[in-house]
Amino acid sequence: MYNAIITIFKKEIARFFGDKRTAFSTILLPGIMIFVMYSFMGDALSNQFSVDEDEKTVCYVQNLPADDTLQGMLQSGFTVKELSSEKDLEKTKEDIINKEADLCVVFPENFEKDVHIDRSLVSADNTPEVQIFYNSSETASSAAFQTMTALLDEFESLLANSFDVNRQKDGVTFDLASDEDSAASVFASMLPMLLLMFLFSGTVAVAPESIAGEKERGTIATLLVTPAKRGQIALGKILALSFIALLSGASSTIGTIISMPKLMGSASDNLSGSVYSVTDYLLLALVILSTVLLLVTAVSLISAFSKSIKEAQTYCSPLIIVAALVGITAMFGDGASTNTVHYIIPLYNSVQSMVQIFSFEAVQTPILLTVLSNILYSLIGAFGLTKMFQSEHIIFSK
Repeated sequence: MYNAIITIFKKEIARFFGDKRTAFSTILLPGIMIFVMYSFMGDALSNQFSVDEDEKTVCYVQNLPADDTLQGMLQSGFTVKELSSEKDLEKTKEDIINKEADLCVVFPENFEKDVHIDRSLVSADNTPEVQIFYNSSETASSAAFQTMTALLDEFESLLANSFDVNRQKDGVTFDLASDEDSAASVFASMLPMLLLMFLFSGTVAVAPESIAGEKERGTIATLLVTPAKRGQIALGKILALSFIALLSGASSTIGTIISMPKLMGSASDNLSGSVYSVTDYLLLALVILSTVLLLVTAVSLISAFSKSIKEAQTYCSPLIIVAALVGITAMFGDGASTNTVHYIIPLYNSVQSMVQIFSFEAVQTPILLTVLSNILYSLIGAFGLTKMFQSEHIIFSK
């Protein structure tokens, strides 16, 4: 029995890797494309929302106060140029509209005097107003506006500094989240969905070709007349396709992990896979392996029912949508589900188990239930695939 299964397994592996273009496009190309795409997205987003720090933005100011503190703060972030007339002010506004200038600040004429008046004696309508003109469609102008707003807020707090909040001191850290907490919050929300989609895409890339493709080419009849039993053929194909789909999913996952720092920018400083233990990775491997078996079995059943590769891929489309929706559930809720019943629901159980692992809340019983239920569903599917192989009406339908 085992010899026949191993023979079918080797045949499928040899057929797949015999076509180097197919092997490259299925295993290596997804990981490379994901790495390139995510890295490009990260660089593009970083460039879009950042400006050149080596060159200070020119800030045009009308009625610049003589306060040394305020002038020092402005000059620390900008190259300050004063406007001497209303005509110059209007010209600067036009330049900002035309994206030839970035920022213009207009202070009230008696700003220094007015800001030191007791606020309780002045109505809100008479509070000094500083006008900042900028162009929100221009990245540099928006960044300059944010910087100027922060500087003026800081100057305002200096005028009546009753207390400070989280004053920065050497050796004092106010964010008490550990590296594990930081990693868990990101990985537990993103990776379950990504892993599920990568595994599914790898499965859809190989399973229809192996079963529906052989039906379409008429070569499956040769396989069925061999001494191997139909159940052995089904198991051999499922195991081989699972191995290939696992390689494809691993390639995509590696591409994602490598490109994650660029995609997330500075937010990824505290993210590292080293915070997880060997046990966590072993549990994750068990969940992934059982999930791949389930996905391959499901797509194999669809492929056996289909008359061509194109038809099989069409039938798989709704299943892809379901997998995506199930994966998205990891982004919502507060941690993994505590309901044991949820860990026998196909796909959803895998997502919840991954959330447990990535959140450092792994409980062996739910994860074991997930693995066993996935294997059970796969065996039931393999039995169904065997019955389909025994049906001439299904196998030889055109």
